Amino acid sequence: MPDLPNRPRYAARLNAFKIGLPGKPTVAEMIARAGQVAGLDAADLNYPDHFEAHSPAALSRLLAAQGMALNGLAMRYYTDPGFRLGAFTNPDPTVRRAAIDITRRGLDALAEMGGGVMTLWLGQDGVDYSFQGDYGRMWDDTIAALQEVADHNPAIPVAIEYKPNEPRAYALLPDVGATLLAIREARRANLGVTLDFCHVLFADEIPAQTARLVARHSRLMGVHLNDGYGKRDDGLMVGAVHPVQTVELFVELARMGYDGVIYFDTFPDHGGLDPCAEAATNIIMAERLRAVAAALVDHAGLAEAIARQDAAASLRIIAQELYGAA
Repeated sequence: MPDLPNRPRYAARLNAFKIGLPGKPTVAEMIARAGQVAGLDAADLNYPDHFEAHSPAALSRLLAAQGMALNGLAMRYYTDPGFRLGAFTNPDPTVRRAAIDITRRGLDALAEMGGGVMTLWLGQDGVDYSFQGDYGRMWDDTIAALQEVADHNPAIPVAIEYKPNEPRAYALLPDVGATLLAIREARRANLGVTLDFCHVLFADEIPAQTARLVARHSRLMGVHLNDGYGKRDDGLMVGAVHPVQTVELFVELARMGYDGVIYFDTFPDHGGLDPCAEAATNIIMAERLRAVAAALVDHAGLAEAIARQDAAASLRIIAQELYGAA
């Protein structure tokens, strides 16, 4: 296997490790179980969910005991039914204020733990019906909220993880274009994007192109790796459906010099898979596909084929690296 530059840490969706644990699994039990997976050396925690029974200091100790580093926190507004009509776009200003305040507390916890990024998934912010939302006001409220959150601690990167829909029928930030526009309007240097492979497919985008657009106009702060059929957020194992597009993304990440965490946002619970075996398989697939990508980053023949837009020549080169000689 060739040497892989910018080798990232690997993290996985912590809640997946509830599968098979008796009763109501604790955060400590989930961290301990994730720590059994060789190569899984980082973690993202949900705020406030994972902090209900543990202080930031206690969670830091639990991670350290498993040899895991904290990558960052992900805000989870959906756990509060008060945010069902939106967090940053809620029509009630007191609810919007509560969403901003809880995000600020999350940033404080992240700073205390020394994590690297706060991820905002604004799934509640959108509409379900025509004539339900004031689109201009919702946009303005979101920009103002992003500015206030970013200003709370300018040293902490704040990444927006966009998604076309779910739980709302239409999200306010459904794709890379709208997300980059919001970041541009917010004008805060610590705002950026988390790219989720399934969300990108769901938005009818190409992962590698999306990564390049983010790098061109903002900052790529996180990569959630998974796979799916592009119709919903399937959360399948890495490379299960789109191995070539995954390789292309890894090539683009290498060219960009991305050295952040690769987070496996996959759902073993949907199919009853063993979460440890599933996470280990994700690592194997990621390593294999990254090795292929490493051989392609400076491949002269591939560069020439791309320059000609010669898809047949490109595919033959990719097939050689992925599957070996014919």
